[in-house]
Amino acid sequence: MIKTPYTVDVRDLMHRPGEMRERVIDVTVPEEFGNAMIGVKTGSALRIDLRMESLHDGILVSAEVDGTAAGECGRCLIDIEQAVQVEFQELFAYSSDEAFEYEVHEDTIDLEPVIRDAVVLSLPFQPVCQEDCLGLCPVCGVRLLDNPGHEHETPIDPRWATLGDLAGLEGQSGQEN
Repeated sequence: MIKTPYTVDVRDLMHRPGEMRERVIDVTVPEEFGNAMIGVKTGSALRIDLRMESLHDGILVSAEVDGTAAGECGRCLIDIEQAVQVEFQELFAYSSDEAFEYEVHEDTIDLEPVIRDAVVLSLPFQPVCQEDCLGLCPVCGVRLLDNPGHEHETPIDPRWATLGDLAGLEGQSGQEN
């Protein structure tokens, strides 16, 4: 098995039901994960508070993961950061069995897929810089929160534009008389 920053040695817990260990792991994220708008970037720090309990079937891992996700607001496109705090509990089985999704490999467990799944599922699909973000002006693209009184001249409906041209001609003919 390839050792990653998420790999935890469980040799002292294996096949010892009732044993428990707590550990804190600080991981520098080697590979970005998230969605198109927001994610935990490469080089970011994750703090993982682990509680590992040995059972007859495997090792029960309970964890709290804290970190920061970065991305952009889905409405106004400015850069944002959001705290990530997730908890999970997963059993790493000693033997391959369809009932268990994760396994103990040799004398280690790999927390990466569990952490990745928990963090990605906790991220918003459409992150916003603030709940009442107004987004961008559809005409000129200015950020509306920075310019609260921002307005444009009401565009003339193209179906009525010809009448406006006629009104201009009438005014000219009236001045000549």
